[in-house]
Amino acid sequence: MSLNPQVQKFLQQLDRLELPALTTLEPAQARELAAKVRGKALKPPAVFHIENRTIPGGDGNIPVRIYSPQSSTPLPVLVYFHGGGWVLGDLDAADNICRLLARDAKCVVVSVDYRLAPEHKFPAAVEDAFAATAWCAANAAVINGEPTRIAVGGDSAGGNLAAAVALMARDKGSPAIVHQLLIYPVTCYGFETESYRLYGQGGYGLSHDEMIWFWHHYLSSGEDGQNPYASPLLADSLSNLPPALIITAECDVLRDEAEAYGARLQEAGVPVWLKQYAGMIHSFVGWASVLDGGKQAIADIAGQLHAFWHKESG
Repeated sequence: MSLNPQVQKFLQQLDRLELPALTTLEPAQARELAAKVRGKALKPPAVFHIENRTIPGGDGNIPVRIYSPQSSTPLPVLVYFHGGGWVLGDLDAADNICRLLARDAKCVVVSVDYRLAPEHKFPAAVEDAFAATAWCAANAAVINGEPTRIAVGGDSAGGNLAAAVALMARDKGSPAIVHQLLIYPVTCYGFETESYRLYGQGGYGLSHDEMIWFWHHYLSSGEDGQNPYASPLLADSLSNLPPALIITAECDVLRDEAEAYGARLQEAGVPVWLKQYAGMIHSFVGWASVLDGGKQAIADIAGQLHAFWHKESG
């Protein structure tokens, strides 16, 4: 329950910026503020090839950014959805994570700039995420990817979208998804868990009130929060889903719902690799450039994905 000393120092540095509370801002103001804070990150790692393009889907064209390691043979594909509570974030927000995963997991990473709320409420983001995944499966050769090794992944709200896409693909019968990477995912519309009680107030990087703010902008009504594509934990069945790699932070309001989702997957017979990082806070993986815990998580994720794909191809 104690914060890692490096995380404490990091949070103190953020406090010194005297940023306004997220819940006092309009979405456009919050996006501007998030971009300002993100600009303080260190120089991102190099990747062999990066391409920005648009693909058809959702309610129009969806911007994506494709990260490709050097390879003479087709590679596994990770379709990645950024975090930001469905309200914030863009391709730049996920840039550091995507670069690291493409380089270290030796896969093509397709980062998806899905529509944001409140301009586009649920299920717009899920529809875009699914459409992008289906496009990657159908056009894998175009991006030097293997159509039989398509995975989905994301952090926070992006983890929520990855879980929802896995559910939707199962329900529709395609595309075939072989793995899901869920980094401190939102899995349920609700605020009553023990981790919410412990870390919802007091400066742990993501508060109870902020999650209410995000959900309020994302959903048209509380009834939408009961939809399993918004709250995957509420799905009637989690059987026949792809193996999951779930990352949680000890000092994060989302910890318990993420781990509950992992437990339900296991009960349904789905292989799960789950790791909780002691003393870490929400978004710690995204700050891998400055937090050693984030660097370790990236290394663990890359190692697990690489081992999984090597096993699958073997």
